[in-house]
Parts: sequence; structure tokens; C-alpha cells
Amino acid sequence: MSEVNEETLRAREALAGHYKEVLGLLGEDAGREGLLKTPERVAKAMQFLTKGYHEDPEAVLRSAMFQEEDYKQMVIVKDIDFFSLCEHHMLPFFGKAHVAYIPKKYITGLSKIPRVVDIFARRLQIQERMTMQIKDCIQRTLDPLGVMVVIEAQHMCMQMRGVEKQNSLTTTSDFTGFFQQAKTREEFMNLIKHNR
Repeated sequence: MSEVNEETLRAREALAGHYKEVLGLLGEDAGREGLLKTPERVAKAMQFLTKGYHEDPEAVLRSAMFQEEDYKQMVIVKDIDFFSLCEHHMLPFFGKAHVAYIPKKYITGLSKIPRVVDIFARRLQIQERMTMQIKDCIQRTLDPLGVMVVIEAQHMCMQMRGVEKQNSLTTTSDFTGFFQQAKTREEFMNLIKHNR
């Protein structure tokens, strides 16, 4: 969604109209100076924060897919920063994703793994689904011997509202293939541990 086409502009205009109405429903004066451009700014921000709906993660992996039949060890990309919006309250959740795969025949460019994480993060999400989607995408596209994804995140819906627990961290994981062996999973978890 880097290019702004006619459809994007129409959607932005419609969103801005709705956000102007929301401001009024919240008791604000959408016509006051500080809020005049807020509906359009929020509309643009929401289009950016949900641009993953318009991107194809499998195409990203395929764009730098190389045959490599000799390397059969883990390829790990860890500490991938991401920001997403929870689908229940549309509040941010953010953190780090750690992704590993064991090639069977193909590898992909290292920058493509964080791009895949971003594409799934830039949608209305729940952390559990996002974890599975990243794993499934890599498994389907590269057909490796195994994939493992671990996501650690803070959820503003828990910190700003509801239980208001400021230091809580949610961890999810999912895996396929060789990572079903406890020893392989343990090796991955040891490799992504943070020295504190």
C-alpha cells in the first residue's frame, strides 16, 4: 500500500468521516482547532496500521527463495520488533517475534522473515493467530523440515484498561516438523534467551 490510489483515498475519506462522528459521540468538538485534522490523521494511521491486508507474505518469501540442499541446521531470526492492533479493543500490542526454520531444499533472504512478521502484525490480530499464521506461511512456502515461532508481547488492552497490569508479558509459540522433538525446541529456546 505504498502507492495511494483512488480506492485508498476514497476509503480514507470515509474513515475520516466516521472518526469525526466518533469524536462528537465522545463529547468532543470536532470543529475545534486541535481536532480539525484529527479524523484524517487517524484514518491515515489506521490504513498504515492495517496495510498487511493488502500484502502477500508468501510472495515476499518467494521473492528471495534460493535452493540450498546442503544446509540442514536451524536458521533463526530473533528479536523481530512488531506492533499490532488487538481485534477485540483495537488497542496496540507489541513485542518481539523469534522465528526459526530448518531448510529441506530452500532458504529465503533473512530480511524476508521480519517482513512476513510485519505483514501479519499489520492486521487486526490476536497474538495466538498471528503466531500460527507466521508458522503456516513459512511452512507452506519454503516446505522446510520444521518451523518454530515464539512471540512475546505486551497488550495495551491489559495495561490501559481492564485488569491494568503494567508488567505482564504474553508468550505464544507454535511449531511443525523437527520442532516437535523436545530437544530441538529446547535448543531453539536456549538460542533466543536474553542475557539479563
